[in-house]
Amino acid sequence: MFNHLCAALTLFPRHLLSFSPRTLTGACRVLGRMQPAVVRCLPGEPKLTISFSLDGSHKHMLRDQDEPLGKALVRISSGAIKSQGKAKKSKKNQVQQPCKASEPVVVKLYLDGHEVPDTVQNSEAWQDGAVLQVGNVKYSVQRNPPILTTVELPVSLLAGFPVCPKLEVEFGNIEDCEFTWYKANIPATSTEAAGEGQAQDTSWIQVGCGRVHIPSNQDIGCRLKLLCTPRAGSRSGVAKEVVSVGTVEAGPGVCTFDNRHAFTVKAAEWPTMRVVSYNILADVYAQTELSKTVLYPYCAPYAMQLDYRQNLIKKELTGYNADIICLQEVDKGVFTDSLTPALDAFGLEGIFRIKHKQHEGLATFYRRSKFQLLSSHDIVLSEALTSDPIHSKLLEKVSANSALKEKILQRSTSLQVSVLEDLSKPGRRVCVANTHLYFHPKGGNVRLVQMGIALQHLSHVINEVAPGAPLVFCGDFNSMPNSGVFQLLSEVVIPQQHADWSSSGPEESCSMELDSAFPPLLSACGKPAYTNYVGGFHGCLDYIFIQPDSMQVEQVIPLPSHQEVTTYEALPSVAHPSDHIALICDLRWNP
Repeated sequence: MFNHLCAALTLFPRHLLSFSPRTLTGACRVLGRMQPAVVRCLPGEPKLTISFSLDGSHKHMLRDQDEPLGKALVRISSGAIKSQGKAKKSKKNQVQQPCKASEPVVVKLYLDGHEVPDTVQNSEAWQDGAVLQVGNVKYSVQRNPPILTTVELPVSLLAGFPVCPKLEVEFGNIEDCEFTWYKANIPATSTEAAGEGQAQDTSWIQVGCGRVHIPSNQDIGCRLKLLCTPRAGSRSGVAKEVVSVGTVEAGPGVCTFDNRHAFTVKAAEWPTMRVVSYNILADVYAQTELSKTVLYPYCAPYAMQLDYRQNLIKKELTGYNADIICLQEVDKGVFTDSLTPALDAFGLEGIFRIKHKQHEGLATFYRRSKFQLLSSHDIVLSEALTSDPIHSKLLEKVSANSALKEKILQRSTSLQVSVLEDLSKPGRRVCVANTHLYFHPKGGNVRLVQMGIALQHLSHVINEVAPGAPLVFCGDFNSMPNSGVFQLLSEVVIPQQHADWSSSGPEESCSMELDSAFPPLLSACGKPAYTNYVGGFHGCLDYIFIQPDSMQVEQVIPLPSHQEVTTYEALPSVAHPSDHIALICDLRWNP
């Protein structure tokens, strides 16, 4: 301990270091009281920042890295004089006495007990452990300490549902951060609530200490506060706190996915992996007048709100303990602000592919402890058809009907392709594909061409990047089991006379034979009665296709019962966040 103390005392100027036994304890107290001066300085950036508190106000300075230290110290002194002037002016207004001119404030920087010369550049002067003296106040310089740049809580909080803060840390790791949760019964009309460092006088009760907090029914009506301290190994940064905007509300009771979670309590063990495919219903579609009045008029308006649905989606997905999750209809903001923080807290890494000229797209998440992402090979299907030579034969056939070709080229349908490597067996790879095909009920011919492009691209990616890697193909294919798309995937070939070629009428009909670039694929979850259930339609549109020669289905998580689905007439509902139902299966990957 004495060695640590000696090392710490070297931070002080030499004229302070002549200690008698009586003054040693006093020095320790001074050291413990020293405030931080945070310096952010990165190579290659022209500026650095210096942040500290003086006379109750926060100082944040932006200085050139190659500027002499003396200029920065003069600027700090000038700021300190201004602070003194404001304080004296305030006192004068109270006491009505004449105010004397502010005295110069001595500002110096010390390193290892020596004063740093004014000529040293800022980038070299502001070292970690240096001491900044501003008048009689000393600051311990922290260069590039862990810093919380973002700490946000969800707007909607439900009892029994996980609260996952959005966090961004610079110079640190989220996994190392310290978290403390509190609750307080602050009235909903109270103006003291949201934001950092507010509601200081409230009697907060500690209720948790993990990255994720699940409020209980006893928390209903209370606001939550999170105190987070950023860390990087043994280094700690300045803690920040954030108070929830709203109070914890009662949950919806039993949800459609609660019984399904009983099958996924334990994570799949190697060499088995759990895969989820789910169309989560984009908010850009849920909030349209068509959705509210025609598609889902039976759904309570509050249950259609994004904040509410996100609570359900996050609880549902995290409860599956999945290794790979493929999502469709993911709003860009939902991916960034909601899904990524939540699933990251449960060990999943996410990648996003937005639809061209749209606000929603595809998201693929994978478990960090089991996989690493080697490469991505996303495409827009219509663009690939005209630009990639591997589709030249298909383009030639499609071009025979200009009306059909034009419709196909207008579509922004994307294919998200991720090549993952198994961390338990380096060199073993899997190709995960995720898509959402053209939606129109009469668009079977468009979907066939889209699937033809997708399969050819996937075959090319596997051959070029990951030879021998099995394919796991997830998505909302908007295709029933009796469709041409399902037949193409499961039987390899589509004949010229298939009904889907004329699905959109004689003007856009075509007659071609279409072959799959893969051997027959297997629908891992079979052919459920439906994966989409709305007031005017129900049918099986979603699938997880696999190559049966390299993967076997170990378990298919049962879908909700028909009674559960129709408890509130149809989907979505107060107990289910989407008009689709997630598919979940455990796949044994042959070692």
